[in-house]
Amino acid sequence: MRTTSSGQIPLDDLMSKGVRQAPDVDALATKSAHEAAVMVWNYHDDDLPAASAPVQVTVAGIPAGVKKVLLEHYRIDDTHSNAYTVWKAMGSPQSPTPEQYAQLKEAGQLSLFTSPDWLDVSDGKVVISTDLPRQATSLLRIKW
Repeated sequence: MRTTSSGQIPLDDLMSKGVRQAPDVDALATKSAHEAAVMVWNYHDDDLPAASAPVQVTVAGIPAGVKKVLLEHYRIDDTHSNAYTVWKAMGSPQSPTPEQYAQLKEAGQLSLFTSPDWLDVSDGKVVISTDLPRQATSLLRIKW
């Protein structure tokens, strides 16, 4: 499945210059008979606070006759699906207790960013909008 992004850093620039000016906001996608998934990220070499990037994902090619799709939106960022943030909040223990280890294991699981939601399909397309923080990744999974 082909993806395009207006926030993509070309691979040659990424390799030669890194991601130092604008962030690299890009995606990759897969599709099967009854679902599609898009992983989108907002990356920058400098791990400094910055504004979130407004992201609009359009998934096309949804079969004729499908009127709604179910969206599951997963997120990895500072507060979602991130054991490292929890580990730092614990004081960065070198030998976590069994309770701390259980917390870290739970915090590292991929978790939903929002509740699953039904979205309307128009002309075989669905549009998903979100704000994506710097250094974050979203997985948008739609099923029909």
